[in-house]
Amino acid sequence: MRMNIKHYLASLGPDRLTVWRWHFFAGLFCLPFVALLCLTGSIYLFKPQIEGWIDWKYDHLPAAIASSPQEDVNSALKAVPGGSFLAYELPTSPHSAARILINRADGEAVRVYVERNHHAVLKTVLEEDRFERLVFKLHGQLLLGNPGSIIMEMVASWTIVLVASGLWLWWPRNQRGLAGVLYPRLHQTGRARWRDLHAVTGVWVSIVLTLFLISGLPWSYVWGHALLSVENTVGHITSVKDWEIGAVPAQETIAGHPIVSHHEDMPGMDMSEDMPSQVNLDGLNNVTCTAETLSLAAPVLITPPAGSDDVWTVRSDAQNRPLRESVKVMGDGHIIAREPFSQKAAIDRVIGYGVAAHEGHLFGWANQLLNLLVALGLLLMSCAATVLWLKRKPEGKFGTPPVLPSSRMGLIAIGVLCILGILLPELGISLICIAVAGKLSRLKASRVSRQETL
Repeated sequence: MRMNIKHYLASLGPDRLTVWRWHFFAGLFCLPFVALLCLTGSIYLFKPQIEGWIDWKYDHLPAAIASSPQEDVNSALKAVPGGSFLAYELPTSPHSAARILINRADGEAVRVYVERNHHAVLKTVLEEDRFERLVFKLHGQLLLGNPGSIIMEMVASWTIVLVASGLWLWWPRNQRGLAGVLYPRLHQTGRARWRDLHAVTGVWVSIVLTLFLISGLPWSYVWGHALLSVENTVGHITSVKDWEIGAVPAQETIAGHPIVSHHEDMPGMDMSEDMPSQVNLDGLNNVTCTAETLSLAAPVLITPPAGSDDVWTVRSDAQNRPLRESVKVMGDGHIIAREPFSQKAAIDRVIGYGVAAHEGHLFGWANQLLNLLVALGLLLMSCAATVLWLKRKPEGKFGTPPVLPSSRMGLIAIGVLCILGILLPELGISLICIAVAGKLSRLKASRVSRQETL
């Protein structure tokens, strides 16, 4: 009786060759992108350290004696003719230059470094051209904007299939001992060693990798907008989003809301250099003094009123999202509202923790080290998979696992793919395309067979 039940359950699952085919094709598609994600992600892990190294000389200036943020902003505006004030980044020390974010007339955000004693402009750089910003866009968008974000979302979706099929193939069956299961048999030679390096490393990193993939989905274009629609339906967004959905212009991320060009607001009117911004800067010095007393996690951005009122926003833009806090301050320096991370909607807090862990800043340097080890493990696993494929495939052939008459998917595998296809829209669409293509291929093969018979 037990044997019959065992055989019945086994018949509901896929056969090993079918799972191997899915794993093979998913790996063939995903592994080049996974290698790119590992390299770019490892660099982005150390964003604060790299940015500190790049800006070292702008953080080791003569100490500011009597700084005036308003004068710093005026100097920055003169350096970017026709620009408008976006944000003032609170200096982290008396020796740091002021960083002012300006929205250029063509819609590009510019970062201006200003020496605070004499209000002299030291450097201007497009925000989108900063090194870590380029790495970020390469990591999540392949430098292609929203089309690249869609491609990377497809990669993340199929990598989940790759992980699930890999775990199924790894699961020990009638195997004694833990060698080749939880630790590699390095004394082996040839394919056995590479197989262990691939499978065992994959098992150890699979849990963290799955969390990486899930926590990265809110950034993607399709899944992120779907999540935003759900949140708009069941909740109410009252704060600046702590993550970017698809390709978001830098100035919108900085300002916390869509930017409308003054030129679009007033067609036919010419903005003179004497009127670079309609923002009243009179309250900036007071707001900055208040911001210095708040002890928010750096970097701290001070953004001007979005409307006709005199309410400024002081917010932490720290990569460790749970440390972020937004404070509303009147132009006279009076605090009127505070919104800590704990007051955000539940879904925002969950995503915030996931994003912070994904970027390696949730629990300090240990988080960075863990993520780096996972990235290196994924690179090792990808290299081992490539070597295995090259060793296995016949010369002059692609080495695709064959389709046998006995091959089956099984109800369990079909059910899992259906659930994943619903949760991951791009995976679902691609699965439908694969099913249709397979059906058409079988019909064509059947037609050719009948013609040959006749």
